[in-house]
Amino acid sequence: MRSYQPDLTPPWKRSAPVPEVPAEPDLVVEEVASGFCGAVIRCEKTAQGPTVTLEDRFGKHRVFPMEPRGFLLEGKVVTLVRPGPGGPARPARTASGSVAVPGARARVARAGRIYVEGRHDAELVERVWGDDLRIEGVVVEYLEGIDDLPAIVGEFGPGPDARLGVLVDHLVAGSKESRIAARVSDPHVLVVGHPYIDVWEAVKPSSVGIGAWPVVPRGQDWKTGVCRALGWPENTGAAWQHILSKVHSYKDLEPQLLGRVEELIDFVTAVPD
Repeated sequence: MRSYQPDLTPPWKRSAPVPEVPAEPDLVVEEVASGFCGAVIRCEKTAQGPTVTLEDRFGKHRVFPMEPRGFLLEGKVVTLVRPGPGGPARPARTASGSVAVPGARARVARAGRIYVEGRHDAELVERVWGDDLRIEGVVVEYLEGIDDLPAIVGEFGPGPDARLGVLVDHLVAGSKESRIAARVSDPHVLVVGHPYIDVWEAVKPSSVGIGAWPVVPRGQDWKTGVCRALGWPENTGAAWQHILSKVHSYKDLEPQLLGRVEELIDFVTAVPD
């Protein structure tokens, strides 16, 4: 008969129990030791014990052992465990990869804004970041071009409590867009951009089911040229709706766009000094 061995560890040194959480697909957690934050992709059995693979919002994968107290879920320490057979997977993040907030109400709109060039840009931002923007109270508006950007900024009247973020297509060295953006120097305005001729190109070709976006000769309307090269009807509105329907989350977008939109949201929602 085994004798009883009391636990002589002082109460203040004992580890408090933490919840065990099934590592369901799409659950977003942070690994304590590294700070890596990502969504659960899969769990596996290995000779060293069970592991979990996480994917961050830029598509990077890392594998971690499922150690006790090894992860943070919404800021609280948890122990991940393998999900049971047939267990329901719960949605844990928005399309942008942020932690979902069930039942959250939209915040009253901020004075700050994010401006994008066109309607397609606005629809794509809404598709992926819409839930986040409503919680943060950020309104996205489209300009139908940025030729008059300095005047538009002046009319907006940016300030510490009304920051303005602007997303520009084809913002590369030497472009017309880069020259226009350089004329905006207000500290309460952030102008960033992606390298693509049009926001269509920011959608990964693999998500649309094509090998690559076509190269359209100079002098041709780019969108019409894309439709022509891909054998699509030359109806750019219908083509865009087809492309947009293939976007389900941040995974369907190129990192060059993801990083810039995240940067604008952070800028517009920053607390003034």
